[in-house]
Amino acid sequence: MHKLMQPRGIRNNNPGNIRLSKTRWKGQKEEQVDRDFIEFETETDGLRALFRLLLTYHLKYGLDTVESIINRYAPPRENATDHYIYSVARSVGVKRNALLDLTQPKTMAAVARAIVRHENGHPPAGVPEYWYPPEIYAAALARVFGQEGETA
Repeated sequence: MHKLMQPRGIRNNNPGNIRLSKTRWKGQKEEQVDRDFIEFETETDGLRALFRLLLTYHLKYGLDTVESIINRYAPPRENATDHYIYSVARSVGVKRNALLDLTQPKTMAAVARAIVRHENGHPPAGVPEYWYPPEIYAAALARVFGQEGETA
């Protein structure tokens, strides 16, 4: 698939479509062409940022259900949040208000994959089901759960 035909999140190596803010993320490109969403150097950097953001939601704000996480991640003023919650819960295989432990890499990966697919749509034929092969998700997870003290 030609780069310009890819969804914005995939083009920006920001599969979670994290909005541009004052936070400076590891792997964020020096020059940001997109004025709304962060552009990362690699897809692993973008996934790592998504994992870090979700972990912050869980640890700092106590968000522990698909419903609470997506209500913050994709607020109703900007999104069809109820549909988003349904989509992620269905993909993860849980009820919208089931308790989740995002400190568990397997759970974190399942939620992130569902967000990536919701944000970017279903990938075309020949592309992995969640836009990236499992090794890319594993590499990003390792950077979050395997390195103490890593920040934004």
